[in-house]
Amino acid sequence: MKTAVLIPCYNEEVTIEKVIKDFKRELPEAEIYVYDNNSKDKTAEIARKNGAIVKHEYRQGKGNVVRSMFRDVEADVYVMVDGDDTYPAEEVHKLMKPILEGKADMVIGDRLTNGTYQKENKRHFHEFGNNLVKKAINIAFKTNLRDIMTGYRVFNKFFVKTMPVMSPKFEIETEMSLHALDKKFIIEEIPIVYRDRPEGSESKLNTISDGIKVVKTIVKMFKDFRPRQFFWIISLIFILIGLIVGIPVIVEFAQTSYITKLPSAVLATGIMIFAIIIAQCGVILDTVVKQHREKYELELSRYVQLEKLKDNEK
Repeated sequence: MKTAVLIPCYNEEVTIEKVIKDFKRELPEAEIYVYDNNSKDKTAEIARKNGAIVKHEYRQGKGNVVRSMFRDVEADVYVMVDGDDTYPAEEVHKLMKPILEGKADMVIGDRLTNGTYQKENKRHFHEFGNNLVKKAINIAFKTNLRDIMTGYRVFNKFFVKTMPVMSPKFEIETEMSLHALDKKFIIEEIPIVYRDRPEGSESKLNTISDGIKVVKTIVKMFKDFRPRQFFWIISLIFILIGLIVGIPVIVEFAQTSYITKLPSAVLATGIMIFAIIIAQCGVILDTVVKQHREKYELELSRYVQLEKLKDNEK
């Protein structure tokens, strides 16, 4: 089976040589692809000298890189790993095993279970953000994933060639997990050792901007994948506001048979109507999402049939 190692890179000249050599040692038959994302250092040059296939993605952002990787590279097994040397190449064999045995579509390198991420990671706010997104996803999908944002993953061809990559930046890992859960792909998590970046290598993450992205990711996740719950919660909030505004009006009418608080009555009525409209939007969008899932399942069936025809022709 053909194996491809996919390494998205941006300014990783300090670590990329070691990452390539480590994976060449562990997977000597694999093709190693380094996708350079407008690096301002010698990342691409060093990668090329060490035998990697170097491609360039000029649209900035890890999501854009992954989109090009998934479209361009043909393989049976795909190993995706960051170029910062935080994920040991020695762990790749146990991550590949469920894919090779046909037991999973995506295998996640779980950094959190064995405690190495908590020990090595110096950016504790990022850990907090990871946990926040993880809990939100587990609640929404009634699952128990342990590591949502890890950059060390192995996929089969079926997953790679049928995933529409929409995220342009670092939200891509979360998008992969959401896509797999929503479309019923088989996920397996395997604990791995994590190590912090070596001296001289700098993280591309920003605490404030990435914190905002975490909140956006959670909101977008519920809106796109659980629209009924999302809009019903908003509707409930407006119903409560409407009651707060309208209860004094109702009490006054019950006591006097008159309404003197006309502005409050009009406002409460408007808020209640708005809440009903939002709730109806949730029901409609929930139906649209369900139809999308059904259509996607049919497309998956067509993809499988086409792959079988190709295999028969060979």
